[in-house]
Amino acid sequence: MSLREEWKDIIAEGDKKYLPHLSVDCVLFGFHDNQLKVLLLKPKQRLQWALPGGFVLKNETVEQAASRVLFERTGIADIFLKQFNVFSDPERIDPDFTLKEFDHIGLQVAKGNWLAQRFITIGFYALIELTTVEPLVDLLSDEDKWWDIKDVNRLILDHNEILEMALETLRGQLNYQPIGYRLLPEKFTFPELTKLYETILNKKLDSRNFHRKIDSFDILIQHKEKKPGVRHRAPYYYSFDPVKYQKALDNGMNDKW
Repeated sequence: MSLREEWKDIIAEGDKKYLPHLSVDCVLFGFHDNQLKVLLLKPKQRLQWALPGGFVLKNETVEQAASRVLFERTGIADIFLKQFNVFSDPERIDPDFTLKEFDHIGLQVAKGNWLAQRFITIGFYALIELTTVEPLVDLLSDEDKWWDIKDVNRLILDHNEILEMALETLRGQLNYQPIGYRLLPEKFTFPELTKLYETILNKKLDSRNFHRKIDSFDILIQHKEKKPGVRHRAPYYYSFDPVKYQKALDNGMNDKW
């Protein structure tokens, strides 16, 4: 089915298949080489970029919808997405703008059509090591790309607000849950772990204080091996204790950085 035929079907019959007024948007953060990035799509016929998003089928949960939409829009599967907020501003969707967007691609949408009405969206987010996935471009997009958080410009609709809320949620998560498992190599140094937290928090941390806090959580295993090629005071290698790490995820850590 071509893009045009697919949208014709959605316009005509979509309200029988999907829940009207409800959508999901996914914020996929990627970490690699001490950089925090977000995956964005370039919708066809639009100048602005967007988060991967879509509609909720009548026979699925919103969690199932988020996973399905992310897969259909990017080809990325088996990612644990966390729900973080509902975006319900009545002005977040401009029906007239929506009608013009479809008109640009030669499709007529009536003012009363379900696609031209108000939509409440549920935001989901995830943090992954971006080299472990390979995004694919879907029929609705011209391009997908990992953007450095600091370089993101004006996105469509309220997607900047959704992105900022997801980032705040991710940073808040660091106060009660550990991160780093699957984001760092199996063996890593304390400076590398510190840099991970600094990158996500976007601020400099006191290395001694950070070291003391992490030690208090008892989630690391120190190895006798030191990092080679370092002249002065080469740091030891560490790895996460998977059992204690999972326990910290379940029970929380209750600390602030």
